[in-house]
Amino acid sequence: MNNPAGEKLSVVIERDLPYPPEKVWRALTQPLLLAQWLMKNDFEPQVGHHFNFRADWGVVDAEVLAAEPNKTLSYTWNSMGLKSVVTWTLADASGGGTHVRMEQSGFPAEPPLYYQGAKQGWQQFFAALAQVLARTD
Repeated sequence: MNNPAGEKLSVVIERDLPYPPEKVWRALTQPLLLAQWLMKNDFEPQVGHHFNFRADWGVVDAEVLAAEPNKTLSYTWNSMGLKSVVTWTLADASGGGTHVRMEQSGFPAEPPLYYQGAKQGWQQFFAALAQVLARTD
């Protein structure tokens, strides 16, 4: 694929979850819950907070860019040479519960390795998030 303009790609996943925004927000921002579905971390939902996600395959260096409780959370995602931004948006779902939108932006079109990996990885993370939400108060 020829990409002279340096186009950046995004992974977007949207789901309606049968839980109130406050409960989803807790799963996105409380370190112990976050570790159950994403990775070990030292996260705090404070703009400017630098933190890490830690997994068997390596570390993600991150910084909180935005944190509006029960609405928006955004942080940098810097790992293995990839610099991207993850943004979570929570809204009322039409049938009740919460509409969750996650976008990870900043993937180079070439090579497609990071983009393809994130597409698969976030599907797994979302499945794990749903399990955590189902078993927590």
